[in-house]
Amino acid sequence: MEYKIDRRKGYSPQISFLVSQMDYARKTTLDSVKGLTSSELDFLPCEGANSIGALLLHMAAVEKGFQIELFDERRPNEQEMTEWGAAYSLGEEGRKNIKGYSLEFYLTKLDEIRRKTLQEFSERNDEWLFESRVWDNQPSNHYFIWFHVFEDEINHRGQIRLIRRILSEKNKS
Repeated sequence: MEYKIDRRKGYSPQISFLVSQMDYARKTTLDSVKGLTSSELDFLPCEGANSIGALLLHMAAVEKGFQIELFDERRPNEQEMTEWGAAYSLGEEGRKNIKGYSLEFYLTKLDEIRRKTLQEFSERNDEWLFESRVWDNQPSNHYFIWFHVFEDEINHRGQIRLIRRILSEKNKS
C-alpha cells in the first residue's frame, strides 16, 4: 500500500482521492484488530461501552446504510433493519446481540460491504460525488457523506485502540 492520496485506476479523479482515504482508514483499522480472539472482541471495558466486535460491525452497518440510501436511493427494508439494526445503533441491543463471533466474521463483513462500495464508485463520476442533497437535515453532497463513513471509522478505531490498551493492562494483572 502506498501512503498517497492519488488517482486510482477505474475511478474518476475525486472518487479516486476518496477511495485512497477510505483504503488508508481501513488498513489502519485492520492493523488495530489483528490477532484478536473472540473473547477479546466481546470484551466490554465498562458498563454502557461497546465491544471491539460491535464497533467493527457498526463500521460495516454504517457503510451498508449509506449504500442503501445513496446507491439504491431508498430507506432500509425490514430485513435489512433486522440484519443491521443492532450494529447500526449499538447500545444495549448491540451489547446483547453482537458477541461470540470470530475476527474473520467481522473482517468478512467489512470486506463484503467495502467491495460493493468500490464497485458502485467505479460506476459513478465526480459530478455524482458533488451532487447536492440533504443529509441529517443539512445541505450536503455525496462526497461529504462518504467522508463521514471513514471519519466515523477513524473515530471508532480510536475506541478500539483504547479498548486494546485496557485489555493489555488487564492481561498483565
